Amino acid sequence: MNTILSKKLFEKARTFFPGGVNSPVRAFKSVGGTPLFMAKGEGAYLTDEDGNTFIDYCCSWGPLILGHANPKVVRAISETAALGTSFGTPTKLENQLAELILSNHSRIEKMRFVSSGTEAVMSAIRLARGYTGKDKVIKFEGCYHGHVDSLLVKAGSGLATLGTSTSAGVPEAYAKETIVLPLNDKAALDEILTTYHNQIAVIIIEPIPANNGLLLQEGDFLRYLREVCTRDGILLMFDEVISGFRVGFEGAAGYYDITPDIFSFGKIIGGGMPVGAYASRAEIMNHVAPEGPVYQAGTLSGNPVAMAAGLAQLNECLRPGFYEELKEKTDYMVNQVMAKLQPKNVPFRIFSVGSIFWISFSDKKSIHRSDEIDADSMSKFSPFHKHLLERGIYLGPSGYEVGFISSAHTIKDLDTTIDAMVSGVCEVFQV
Repeated sequence: MNTILSKKLFEKARTFFPGGVNSPVRAFKSVGGTPLFMAKGEGAYLTDEDGNTFIDYCCSWGPLILGHANPKVVRAISETAALGTSFGTPTKLENQLAELILSNHSRIEKMRFVSSGTEAVMSAIRLARGYTGKDKVIKFEGCYHGHVDSLLVKAGSGLATLGTSTSAGVPEAYAKETIVLPLNDKAALDEILTTYHNQIAVIIIEPIPANNGLLLQEGDFLRYLREVCTRDGILLMFDEVISGFRVGFEGAAGYYDITPDIFSFGKIIGGGMPVGAYASRAEIMNHVAPEGPVYQAGTLSGNPVAMAAGLAQLNECLRPGFYEELKEKTDYMVNQVMAKLQPKNVPFRIFSVGSIFWISFSDKKSIHRSDEIDADSMSKFSPFHKHLLERGIYLGPSGYEVGFISSAHTIKDLDTTIDAMVSGVCEVFQV
């Protein structure tokens, strides 16, 4: 595969940006080789600067549920941008997108648009603290909530030990307000709730953890979170930046039939434009300025171009059968790959939910926690990723990242992918 132009562009980029990229995983450090500089996306396909074309399963890390350059989304962006890209004032489009979301998501009453998922989480955590008057936050190992200072933490040395920062520049004082627990462990949760009784403002979780593998949770554990939060006066927050509008219009909350107190959203609601949002019942959201004392603001919040793109995309998501069709495609790909590999008896599995999938070089039938992932198995992802690239298949360049299927992927695309995945696994294990 010719990557001459990507290599030249990367060398130049390294003189401009740390590591040559503007987001770390793009640097291809986990898989080796040169990051591919993309020039064009159309439907299920990406084309790089060297003219190589790939069936794309990264989908801009999830937002492109309709695929690249969907005509209705592009038209909405173009028509709106022609009228002005930003005003710093309210616009009708904000009302329209909010009404579309709120009228089709039964678990929220008010929302606030921001410009990224990280900003949504940061603002929602501040709201939870302001609403409850408490400071401490519980999060779970293996869940990622953006690069918010107080959430870039790892577990301490014991269950009753507060978190320690995982990034330089994060004061330990911030991390000490965050308690990190293992997923799917009721006993650990109970111990912490006893130790820090009446100090915890919010428990935050990715209800479908999809940033460190796909750590599918048992509904029983999520329902237990709802139960103890209600009992102890703690807010339950679902970070649905990835799962929101992806596994269904009501996301994981609808999938599991659980109503948290606060949501964070992003990705899909912007139609490929930068966007985020946090939402709750009116009683809680009314604590946000200018109505309440919890301050949050943003120059580009509710940007008209992002609102227009989101409207165009979410209207398509509301089409009858939309999510069922996506799941059928995903199940088809997963089942075909696994069926073809079954006689090979190799440690390989694809986990999936809705249109999200994750490749694991493991024979485990379920993985609920990050410490259940065999770190050594990640060495097999690099040659697998390279094999797929050479056959025109693009996955995110890390074995811990999930993949996404869009409405633009066809059965022909999936069949091509199935063959490439099967041959890739066979090459890795030399079978």
